[in-house]
Amino acid sequence: MFATPAFAQTAGAAAGPDGFLAMIIQFAPLLLVFVVFYFLILRPQQKRARDQAATIGAVKKGDSVVTAGGVLGKVTKVEDAFVEVEIAPSIKIRVVKSTLADVTPLGSKPAND
Repeated sequence: MFATPAFAQTAGAAAGPDGFLAMIIQFAPLLLVFVVFYFLILRPQQKRARDQAATIGAVKKGDSVVTAGGVLGKVTKVEDAFVEVEIAPSIKIRVVKSTLADVTPLGSKPAND
């Protein structure tokens, strides 16, 4: 044996902080990861969801819409939970409001025109 038992016992005691401080030092990186995750991932996603809900809630007659299924059309009637969309001349479908993916206000032009 290279070390006596007394030396081995004292060497381990001086290795790091004890008690509450050691616990804080161990949890600090984990807490930092959660804070960064919240600010980089969760907050922008919640803001985007609020903006999308506000846009869908403000849909009105004459707006151009795109559904989650990719159907494009013009809003002809708005109800509480449903929207009537004209997808071709004299062809109208009822769509659940929450499935609208994009709303373009009346009178706006596409980017490529």
